[in-house]
Amino acid sequence: MTLYALTIFTSAFLLFLVQPIIAKQILPWFGGSAAVWATCLVFFQFLLLFGYAYTDWTTRKLKARTQITLHIALLALSLASLPIIPDAGWKPQGDDDPTWGILGLLAATIGLPYFLLATTGPLVQAWFARTFPAGTVYRLFALSNFGSLLALIAYPFAVEPWVTGPQQSYGWTAAYVLFVLLCSGAALYSVRHQVRYASAASAVAAANDGPAPKVKDYLLWLTLSAMGSFMLLGVTNHITHDVASVPFLWILPLTLYLVTFILCFEGRGWYQRHIFLGPLLVVVAAMAWALHADGGIMDIKEAIPLYAVGLFVCCMFFHGELANMKPAPRYLTTFYLMVSLGGALGGLAIGFVAPKFFNSYYEFGIGLVITLGLAAYLTRRMPVLVPLFALGTAGFTAYNVYEYVDLLSRDARVMVRNFYGTLRVKDAAGDNGDDGVRRLMHGVIMHGEQYLAPAKRAEPTTYYGPAAGVGRIIKASLGAPVRIGVVGLGAGTLAAYGRPGDVYRFYEINPQVVQIARSEFSFLGASGAQTETVLGDARLNMEREAPQAYDVLVIDAFSSDSIPVHLITREAMAVYLKHIKPGGVIAFHVTNRFLRLAPVVKQIADIYQLHTALVVDEAEDTDFSKTDWVLVTRDQALLERKDIAGATAEILDIPGLRPWTDDYNNLFRILK
Repeated sequence: MTLYALTIFTSAFLLFLVQPIIAKQILPWFGGSAAVWATCLVFFQFLLLFGYAYTDWTTRKLKARTQITLHIALLALSLASLPIIPDAGWKPQGDDDPTWGILGLLAATIGLPYFLLATTGPLVQAWFARTFPAGTVYRLFALSNFGSLLALIAYPFAVEPWVTGPQQSYGWTAAYVLFVLLCSGAALYSVRHQVRYASAASAVAAANDGPAPKVKDYLLWLTLSAMGSFMLLGVTNHITHDVASVPFLWILPLTLYLVTFILCFEGRGWYQRHIFLGPLLVVVAAMAWALHADGGIMDIKEAIPLYAVGLFVCCMFFHGELANMKPAPRYLTTFYLMVSLGGALGGLAIGFVAPKFFNSYYEFGIGLVITLGLAAYLTRRMPVLVPLFALGTAGFTAYNVYEYVDLLSRDARVMVRNFYGTLRVKDAAGDNGDDGVRRLMHGVIMHGEQYLAPAKRAEPTTYYGPAAGVGRIIKASLGAPVRIGVVGLGAGTLAAYGRPGDVYRFYEINPQVVQIARSEFSFLGASGAQTETVLGDARLNMEREAPQAYDVLVIDAFSSDSIPVHLITREAMAVYLKHIKPGGVIAFHVTNRFLRLAPVVKQIADIYQLHTALVVDEAEDTDFSKTDWVLVTRDQALLERKDIAGATAEILDIPGLRPWTDDYNNLFRILK
């Protein structure tokens, strides 16, 4: 039992750990965008599915010795792909869609090892069931999820803060070699001992050999597992985009999701329908009501506990019902195949289908209604009031979801969605006729604002006022026509500073932001300067471009929790320095409610012997926003000018902080 348990635990731990390790290594190559992460996720999900399909097919079609011989051969072959360090030859060379390049890189680097790790959970459980027919095989599934949970928590808090990228790869490689030995040992033990125990356990095996699953069972396995994945991603998107943009918040829902798998398959009956059904109806209705209550704005201290409890109860229902429907051990590989397929379908529905058809995160509300419909179906043989009450609650939930959709779209001039999230443009009235503004929102983060009154429409707003660091340095650079580079377009506010002869060149990764900046805001069109937009990841584009000789290069991409760390590393600074004049300035916008980014910038600047100044604008008694900007330059005299030096503050060091590179960064260390 111990050998099987160690093999399954190790495989699950490595399976979850390798995902952030490899994804972080390739982000600087392909751009730190949501599309890169989404492509990685698709690769991992489908390779997991293929692994489960391999396990199911070989278990049903091959003799035990043949299956084990094949698997050990594949394990040995997988060692040839180690260590898991991407070959530089996979770096993109042009502007082509990187999707196939990413998939090819992942397949070449970790394809076979990941595939074999994906097979291990159901495959070793099948070996265990053949060797110990009287054993509680499904408890190993709970152990597998515990290994995944441990890896999930370990990476951001114990691995990433202390270990560089190459060290992570070599450490994972060593652990994978250990896994190959464990898995091979479990395979050999299984084939040598299953015959010995067969006669003694034949009666138990016969008792455990239940009826073959029906089509209805397959559909329910698929639906329940898909809904668990669907609600996990639905809740994650909602709380991270529409409730609070807080670092590491995504870990909470995924942790709860895995915990429910552990509890439901651990074997001690943690899930009881009659206990969880009532809380399920109540908490789903409460979440639906919270979507639009108080104008859709709920205090974070109330919202996070509500959605966390709600997701936990929903997933206990999905996974508890799934555990109650698990088949006899002889069908477990097919069961796990359907569970994996359902999880992949739920992820695809959220990650790829919903952005194509919805202009906001409506799928969370839809998932709430489906959850109650599923509850009504599964309780149809209980006393009639139970399914009727579930249907009634579903109706209440559907009404609240409709109100939520109406609330989002009621006053929105534009509302669009793609891989990078949702964007909304809304007009807000001011205290008098001159204070009305138009705002560009990305979830709960404002990315731009413009006055509606014609007399004030050309004025800079929010983080870009004359007293902000970027406003001061642009004014200090005025004289002859200037070249300004800006990473992050938003509404195009900085173009308000443009004069005839100036060039403002904006780098923006989201094509919908470019469309909105030109159609809904007039900063770009009305600027006196020549304005240019470069679509795609800013760092990749600047690596390919000839030196642009910028007087000021503005790096404005760090306002949310999901900061593109590849834009704030030692290697990124080298790219920026290539594009500024000898006396030019790099202005980092480091305003952030949760992260202390100024010390990170200073450490990187110190490597290149650059001068830095933190300009703080409290924006008191003004319509501007409080801002922090770090100015980086080779020209110390520029930072000593009275209009800049008089607004600076000391950059406080963070004990133990190391310079960020493409191989190492540590968000946990810079949390406020």
